[in-house]
Amino acid sequence: MQTTDTQSVLALASQRGLLRASHLQELGIARVVLSRLTASGQLERVGRGVYRLPERGGSEHESLATIAVKVPQAVFCLLTALQIHELTTQLPRQVWIAMPQGSHAPTMDYPPVKMVQFSGDAFAQGIEVVHADQRELRVYGVAKTIADCFKHRNKIGLDVAIEALKDALTQKKATADDLWRFAKICRVANVMRPYLEALGHER
Repeated sequence: MQTTDTQSVLALASQRGLLRASHLQELGIARVVLSRLTASGQLERVGRGVYRLPERGGSEHESLATIAVKVPQAVFCLLTALQIHELTTQLPRQVWIAMPQGSHAPTMDYPPVKMVQFSGDAFAQGIEVVHADQRELRVYGVAKTIADCFKHRNKIGLDVAIEALKDALTQKKATADDLWRFAKICRVANVMRPYLEALGHER
């Protein structure tokens, strides 16, 4: 039975990329199997309750995949979303996530997480799914992310928001219509208006 449990856990880790202790409960396997596999070097612990096969190695999205496993409701936003969309040269020290209003900040050993809370359409609209490390990462699309950056310009810097806006339009990663739409959803149309108009996108 022990051998069968071990094979099942390793197969699941191979399939999922990142494995949570709760996944074992679904299979009716005791959590102690994770401890044994970690002690024997067959699994590697990458965060509290999150494991992977050691030969998989790390990747630039590994920390995001870890959060996606532990906090499935989270949506990557602001500087982290800009990084995913390749619209910033900055490397944020923290991973920025959005959660519904009233959520508790997740407890993570690693990576450091910065949570912002959105409500209504400001949370629900503009979510896209990208794939990394065999995980689905929920991230706000380019236009929504830029509107969020203007909304939270005091946290991340107005210069970062303006640069992302210019780059998104230049690289055709977002349309003016989408930017205006999310500017209204995020209630920053008046803030973004002069910058969009200066770039030739009046409304």
